[in-house]
Amino acid sequence: MGELSRSKSIFLIAALVVMWGISWPIYKIALSYTPPILFAGMRTLFGGLLLGIVILPKFRAIRMKENWLIYLISAFFNAVVFYGLQTVGLRYLPEGLFTVIVYLQPVLIGLLTWLWLKEPLSAPKMLGLVLGFVGVGMISVTSLSGHVSPIGILLAIGTAVGWAIGTIYVKKVGNRVDALWLVAFQCIIGGIVMTGLGLFVERGSGIVWNLPYLVGLVYGAVFGIAISWVVFFTLVRSGDASKVASFTFLVPLIAIFIGTLFLHESFTVYLFVGLVLIVFSIYLVNRKSKKLQYR
Repeated sequence: MGELSRSKSIFLIAALVVMWGISWPIYKIALSYTPPILFAGMRTLFGGLLLGIVILPKFRAIRMKENWLIYLISAFFNAVVFYGLQTVGLRYLPEGLFTVIVYLQPVLIGLLTWLWLKEPLSAPKMLGLVLGFVGVGMISVTSLSGHVSPIGILLAIGTAVGWAIGTIYVKKVGNRVDALWLVAFQCIIGGIVMTGLGLFVERGSGIVWNLPYLVGLVYGAVFGIAISWVVFFTLVRSGDASKVASFTFLVPLIAIFIGTLFLHESFTVYLFVGLVLIVFSIYLVNRKSKKLQYR
């Protein structure tokens, strides 16, 4: 993928999928002990501050005068919209249904990069993106029960759209800004906004400072936010954004496997069928096609 060797790309993709995959059950447990918006804001803010401290020797790369607008736009889409709408939306929809809609994001990226970045979109790639989305739907179908809230549907779609636009924006302007400082400021700005909003609409006293909450907060700040975003943007800036995004279809699959092993959730035929579809979708998106491509 561009500047990265094949082995390094594979390693980074695997690390990203694992970090994001195990974050869902960790957050699910932690959210039993904290208001959701405050939790999203605090872990995002702490993750950004931690990364900022680590890369502080590179402070000259900030170039705030030239890059402040990039930091703000990225923070809005990749932090405030993505984490904010995601956290609120989970109150209105079953987790499985919400995840299915959010992981429409790789399909949106495939379409939007074709339209905006002129990345090729072959018929097999488009089919792969659609099959991947269907696969995510299959592994989550048993969660679709009860009343479906229109507000929840809109929030889930907004989460997916915000994430897709934010990813494409970073791909487009990535060569104009330092990747590490982009992630740091994205998280700091977004974290401040969400924490402030959480303190306004929620109660800080609602946080239970026990081990499950602290594990969720620390994991989210270090791995779920800072490190994973650096890896994701490194991959997106170095290669085909739609190919990178296709691998995120594995995230809910890993989350469900972990839930099966440790949270005693059932393993169903839908999970097996979804796995097959997801693997096939990744193959289609990443295969080299000699057929005519749509541009």
